[in-house]
Amino acid sequence: MAPHILILGGTTEARELAAVLTARPGIRVTTSLAGRVTRPGAVAGEVRIGGFGGAAGLADWMREQHVDALIDATHPFARAITAHAARAAEATGVPSVVLRRPSWRPGPGDRWHPVDSLDAAAALLPSLGRRVFLTTGRMELAVFAHLSEMHFVVRSVELPEPPMPPHTEVLLSRGPFTVADESTLLYDHCIDVLVTKDSGGAATSAKLTAARELALPVVVVRRPALPDGVTSVPDVAGVQRWLDLVSP
Repeated sequence: MAPHILILGGTTEARELAAVLTARPGIRVTTSLAGRVTRPGAVAGEVRIGGFGGAAGLADWMREQHVDALIDATHPFARAITAHAARAAEATGVPSVVLRRPSWRPGPGDRWHPVDSLDAAAALLPSLGRRVFLTTGRMELAVFAHLSEMHFVVRSVELPEPPMPPHTEVLLSRGPFTVADESTLLYDHCIDVLVTKDSGGAATSAKLTAARELALPVVVVRRPALPDGVTSVPDVAGVQRWLDLVSP
């Protein structure tokens, strides 16, 4: 029976990994997507959409589908599924690894304000500006809903759902975006502060360069720590090396 690899995905790296692994002969690859986006991009191999029902449900599915290796390539802020994956791997004895792109690092000229949570970001915002480019995701706007004196520009692939700040302008668009794109957006909307999560990677970093060039403050929400004992690699090549080590 072909070894079965389960990728918990949705990120750019998850799609890249699925394409690389499906090209290797004799491997069955399944990518699981949460289903929060109604029109996800194409993914190579088999695709499963929807939750598992927590760590126990994921472990049951892994046993039923004879999963031989688990790769958590979810977003760096997908804290719950990463915890569930770690517990499911331990319960089933299936080797697992987390694919996490490296964190962003500030450079010369950056005006970063690191915080540990969205709540802390919301508390800091009034002291930094009044017109905010908010790029923390469409699912978590409620944290900022009480900031009624501020204007928010939110970019999203799909419409966010309330609650959200009363003065919110939604831009429906899908990246990647260039530095020129981001500079134009910041200038045209008179943005004076950017809020983002430390997602890492190049796909969404152009906004940071644009903010630096415009000397704008940036509130950066630090990513959560990985569960204790979890192995992580920074890129698709690292996953391939890990798979070669754990393959029977």
